[in-house]
Amino acid sequence: MTSEASVSSPPALRRPSAQRDFHFIRSFVAGGVAGCCAKTTIAPLDRVKILLQAQNHHYKHLGVFSTLKAVPQKEGFLGLYKGNGAMMVRIFPYGAIQFMALDTYKKLLSNKFGISGHIRWLMAGSMAGMTAVVFTYPLDVIRARLAFQVKGEHRYTGIINAFQTIYLKEGGIMGFYRGLIPTLIGMAPYSGFSFFTFGTLKSVGLKHFPDRLGTPSSDNPDVIVLKAYVNMVCGGMAGAIAQTISYPLDVARRRMQLGTVLPDSDKCVNLTKTLKYVYTTYGIKKGLYRGLSLNYIRCVPSQAVAFTVYEFMKQVLYLN
Repeated sequence: MTSEASVSSPPALRRPSAQRDFHFIRSFVAGGVAGCCAKTTIAPLDRVKILLQAQNHHYKHLGVFSTLKAVPQKEGFLGLYKGNGAMMVRIFPYGAIQFMALDTYKKLLSNKFGISGHIRWLMAGSMAGMTAVVFTYPLDVIRARLAFQVKGEHRYTGIINAFQTIYLKEGGIMGFYRGLIPTLIGMAPYSGFSFFTFGTLKSVGLKHFPDRLGTPSSDNPDVIVLKAYVNMVCGGMAGAIAQTISYPLDVARRRMQLGTVLPDSDKCVNLTKTLKYVYTTYGIKKGLYRGLSLNYIRCVPSQAVAFTVYEFMKQVLYLN
């Protein structure tokens, strides 16, 4: 038997050429479904994170768990999922592009530049994350604006109204790209270290403990892959490490995305000024890393579901 230490599923028997012709389409669908499942799982935590990061005045005095309790009391249970519709519109193409781009960049780095091993995972993961961000960023801005709203103080009535309002009142197309630079800067280490850590842990586990941590692949019994619960642990650790490295940039991104929704938006016009303003006004713990504990709680189920569903979908769609 052979071991398989990458994010993608193991090679299986050859499929008909007609099926292989649609590889990219099936890869797109697999990544999109994986992203949607992962984000829906943690949607309430994402809403709370945005409220805390941007210091919403209704919840700024609360912590993570008290905010999770306060939102349903003030806005009803569905308040925890506010903005999730926009998130699904964004996350399907985001997850689809990210996983599809990952495979493309891995092949490019290996075939064109001779880069292999874990450094290839780091570089390909970083580039895949940034590629997905560029294509889906306007939808992320819309989702953040909708999630930041509190019942009784709505500025936008829905996704379409938010698009129209931002386009007409915030500089046209450029209004949808506020905070893009810190997002790209933050995405490079986050996505890169996430895939790098996951790939490294998976490789080490299969190499040294194949009998305890591995199991035969459902579509190719000759190949050993990680058990589901081990996959979950590796994904969670990868997400935690990546979040710690890139979190201050994520805070800056959210504040820039929210733009005129915030009363101090004039202090958050670029990455440097936003980071400086948040640091001098709120400090490190209550500013640059506010809500980080929530991200640690988020990353385990999110990364676990994303990787697990993607590998499952690849087998269902005969992508191996």
